[in-house]
Amino acid sequence: MPFPGLETLFLDAGGVLVNPNWARVAAALARHGVAARADALVEAEPWAKHSMDTTEYVTATGDSARARRYFDLVFERAGVAGGPARDAALAEVREYHARENLWEDVPADVPTALRRLGEAGLRLVVVSNSNGRLRELLARLGLLDPFAVVIDSHEEGAEKPDPRLFEIALARAGARRETTLHVGDFYEIDVKGARAAGLHAALLDVAGLYGDHDCPRFRSLTALANEVTRSDYSS
Repeated sequence: MPFPGLETLFLDAGGVLVNPNWARVAAALARHGVAARADALVEAEPWAKHSMDTTEYVTATGDSARARRYFDLVFERAGVAGGPARDAALAEVREYHARENLWEDVPADVPTALRRLGEAGLRLVVVSNSNGRLRELLARLGLLDPFAVVIDSHEEGAEKPDPRLFEIALARAGARRETTLHVGDFYEIDVKGARAAGLHAALLDVAGLYGDHDCPRFRSLTALANEVTRSDYSS
């Protein structure tokens, strides 16, 4: 899986650097009388994303429109009962997300992996569909400093898979498309969007669900760092 002369690494935020705080979601459900285990929600999440990750669905929807379907699929797979109480809890979660950003759970390996990638000489850039709170979120979580540029779709007026967001990121970072790799967690959004902009692309596939897809896959950011730092990929 060679990326010769790799200079710049674009990283999605949600699903790569940060995950939803499922403990917070479970607590909101409990306040409304709905039983749910945070670990069951964590386990269900990759399957929910995978079921949404089709050309037909992504083409027909935007990022905000996918949010309700995303949570419904997670809840259904985790066995969380539907109804008005679940809807009320989800409304509470959405209000928190609009104010603070729910994607605030940092995988334990991420800070070290980012340090290793930076030490390998790579320029690190966040390219994410977000809600205008991304930069503040990364700062709150102690993840902002490693990144030369943060691209938040809400601020730019374009969202992945639209290649315009990648073009904005390339220009802002002073990066060359032929030496840039984008890593995200949706094939239709991240891999296809990056390829449409002429970038290399890879998928963070934490549950190993994308074995039939035509792109490099990693189970964690550490696995990506291992691959990049063990080989002569960076300049």
